[in-house]
Amino acid sequence: MERDLQNKTVVITGGVSGIGLSIVETFLEKNVKAIIILDIDETSGKQVQEKMNAEYGKNKVIFYKCDVTKDLDVIYEKIMNDFKTVDVLVNSAGVADEITPKRTIDLNVTAVVEWSFKFWDHMRKDRFGRGGTIMNLASISGFKINPFSPVYQASKFAVMGFTRSLGHEYNYSKFGVRVVAICPGFTETPLCADVKLRVPEMEKDLQLFMRQNPWQKPEAVGKAAMDVFETADSGTAWEIENSRPISQVLYTFN
Repeated sequence: MERDLQNKTVVITGGVSGIGLSIVETFLEKNVKAIIILDIDETSGKQVQEKMNAEYGKNKVIFYKCDVTKDLDVIYEKIMNDFKTVDVLVNSAGVADEITPKRTIDLNVTAVVEWSFKFWDHMRKDRFGRGGTIMNLASISGFKINPFSPVYQASKFAVMGFTRSLGHEYNYSKFGVRVVAICPGFTETPLCADVKLRVPEMEKDLQLFMRQNPWQKPEAVGKAAMDVFETADSGTAWEIENSRPISQVLYTFN
């Protein structure tokens, strides 16, 4: 069943810290076959692999060093050679860099699109795939507007549109691959701690804005992502804010 992780092979980008790591830990509790973590941070990746395998069993977690903006084809080939089939892809890698828009769009949008299509093609039931699930990490910034991060917001709006379209009921019924988005609110992660503003004069106001919003731990998002995996229909997006239960985003913009 597509909403049961038992004995599934999972690929998670950006999985060595923050929300990605919390999703790794939550999914491991569901008796997956294996989780392949992809991240550019090789030192942390090896540490996570060693720690998780000691806790959950040998070869439950495999780490590959990977720049998701450059290494798709070579890493995909390696994954297929080693595992043959992938059941779940979680696109979690991301950045909030207003100074370098191309970096943000390359990582938050282009990589999400390219990795999704690569594994969507692999999973397609009409091409003898087994179906599967693609989870894209969007954000409340994909539907709630603030004045501080237009590039980051553009990237997350793009993820929402891409997910809704690729996951549309037409595509799901025809090809059998579920595509959903998760939209965390303010979460205590390295990304939120390293927002790079294009206009330095905004820094004081940004810090005030961030303090005025509710925050949550990455673990809350990991658990909520599991709830989304077990309940969400294809083409939907789910808000995960202030450690509250998940709620579906109905795409009203404000």
